[in-house]
Amino acid sequence: MGKVEDGKPYQWGRLYAALRAVRGFASAGRVIPATDRELEDTASRPRSVFEGLLRTTGLDVLAARQRGGPVADAAAGAFADVARLIPPRTMDRRNITPEAEHFRLGYEAQHAEYRKAWEGLVD
Repeated sequence: MGKVEDGKPYQWGRLYAALRAVRGFASAGRVIPATDRELEDTASRPRSVFEGLLRTTGLDVLAARQRGGPVADAAAGAFADVARLIPPRTMDRRNITPEAEHFRLGYEAQHAEYRKAWEGLVD
């Protein structure tokens, strides 16, 4: 049996945290945690949610970088994580609701890394 951290839902949770971080830095200059509802919704249709976030990620990075200072640096770091965390294979359209807890664990692990790295910018 593999570790939770090796599974697709966990990795997708980490990717979701990175995408939300880029969006948060762009829109508010900070990142707030996803609600339980947002996590459940994403687990039920991850590919659709990720496609929606990815459509504007470039503009989000630009907006966050224009804020300058620590926000610009954090946005660049989160954007690099997005590129690193996108799976090198086709993302299927099935939901991962049966493994939603693994998705949540991945999200929370990545969000915690950001909170530690960018103290004061991540709630």
